[in-house]
Amino acid sequence: MANVTLGIIGGSGFYQIDGLEAVEPVELTTPFGAPSDAYYRGRLGDTQVVFLSRHGRGHRILPSELNYRANIYGMKELGVEYLVSVSTAGSMKEHIAPGDLAVIGQFVDHTYQRRPSFFGDGIVAHVSLADPVCPRLSGELADGVRSAGAKLHQNATYLCIEGPQFSTRAESNLYRSWNVDVISMTAMQEARLAREAELCYAVLALVTDYDCWHESVGAVDIGEILRVMKLNVAVAQQSIANLARQLSNRRRECGCADALKGAIITDPAAIPAETAARLRPIVGKYLG
Repeated sequence: MANVTLGIIGGSGFYQIDGLEAVEPVELTTPFGAPSDAYYRGRLGDTQVVFLSRHGRGHRILPSELNYRANIYGMKELGVEYLVSVSTAGSMKEHIAPGDLAVIGQFVDHTYQRRPSFFGDGIVAHVSLADPVCPRLSGELADGVRSAGAKLHQNATYLCIEGPQFSTRAESNLYRSWNVDVISMTAMQEARLAREAELCYAVLALVTDYDCWHESVGAVDIGEILRVMKLNVAVAQQSIANLARQLSNRRRECGCADALKGAIITDPAAIPAETAARLRPIVGKYLG
């Protein structure tokens, strides 16, 4: 059986993969423009890993400025089958404390400036997002977190806001009434695009603060976020290493690899050749 390829998109504070061997940078251009940075390809044990810094080296790209389509397209082009997003997040519930980790099960999207799909320009597809993450990969990621000794909240709901500002107190309390668990700014668009690209997708959220709803905080403090972030990045690194060992040489048996089956509703004869060529890595097996 061929070795599997695990993609990692690292967010705030998670700028590299510790222990990655035989590392080579890969510069890509995509039909959707430039990714956030070079991809770094290497190995963790028997698992090939492709790492991308979401905000670029030096953390220079806002959440709303990210080229999500290029980032995910590049992962697909490099043979990634499993994709894990690592993000910092604020807690919206008392029992989810700064320093804890959460594996995400659901999303609420509250963004409004982003391109959420590869499709358009003459081709229409409607994939299911009822269950927006891969249950098997998310379960294995949770196992990796537990093995690293972190306090874990599994199957958490992630609210994705536009940013880059943090919430007002009124917004924070409104969001709490929606019964979400954590709040952040990036992973929802990745989930949408990973599903269209037929990648198994999971999210690890590093909880850094209580947003501004909590009576113990005057406001979200970026200095405090950075302090807590440094503490839980180390355990996140170990969690990823644990996951890579679990994935070694195993077969995909979930439905993620066929997420587009039956979802493309455009008559193939009506799809513009240029659009079909641009999406070949994603839709090629369905267009012949």
